[in-house]
Amino acid sequence: MASSKKLISREEWEKRLNNVKIRKEDMNKLVMNFLVTEGNVEAAKKFRMESGTHPDIDLATITDRMAVKKAAQCGNVKDAIEKINDLNPEILDTNPQLFFQLQQQRLIELIRNGKVEEALEFAQEELAPRAEENQSFLEELERTISLVAFEDTSNCPVGELLDISQRLKTASEVNAAVLTSQNPKLPSLLKMLIWAQNKLDKKAAYPCINDLSNARLEDPTF
Repeated sequence: MASSKKLISREEWEKRLNNVKIRKEDMNKLVMNFLVTEGNVEAAKKFRMESGTHPDIDLATITDRMAVKKAAQCGNVKDAIEKINDLNPEILDTNPQLFFQLQQQRLIELIRNGKVEEALEFAQEELAPRAEENQSFLEELERTISLVAFEDTSNCPVGELLDISQRLKTASEVNAAVLTSQNPKLPSLLKMLIWAQNKLDKKAAYPCINDLSNARLEDPTF
C-alpha cells in the first residue's frame, strides 16, 4: 500500500527553513547555546562581548564539563565518574542507566587492556548486582563479558564494543547529562523537539533529527 505521507526533500526542507523569520536575539541565543554545548569557552566569551548575549550557565563550568567528557573519550572511566561526582553527585544518583553505561565502559577498557581476571571480578562485584534487577542491564553485561571468549575480537559478534565509537558514544551521553544538570531548560527544549517531530511524522517524511546527541538532520525515508 502506497504511503499517504508527503515526501519533503532536504533541499525543500532547507528552503522552508530559510524562509522562516527569526529574530536576531533568538539567533544569537542559538549560537551561544551551540558554543556552550560544544564546550568552546573562548568563542562563547568573545561572542558574549560582541553580541551582548548571555549564556544560561556560568561559562566557568564548561571547563569542568569538558574535562569529564575528555576523560570518558580517553577511556579513563574511573576518573570521569570521580569528576562527575565532584561536579554534582545527583547526576549519577538519579540516572542509573548512565551509571551502568559508564561501568560497562570501564569493564570494556579492562578487557581491552587484557586484564581478564580483573574484568571478571569487576563485573561480578559492580555490574552483576545491578543486572539482576534490570533485564536490559543483564543483556548488556552478557554481551560485554562475551568479549573475553575471543582471542581475536575481530571475529567476535560484539566486537564493536571495543571500537572507539563506543567510547565516544559514552562520552556524548555523559556530556549531555552534565549539561542538562547545569541547564535545566535543555530537557524541556528536547521534549518539545521530540513532540513536534512526532506530530509531523504522521503527516510527512522529512529531514529530521533522530540522534539528539549529535543533532544532525537525516534524510527522509518511508
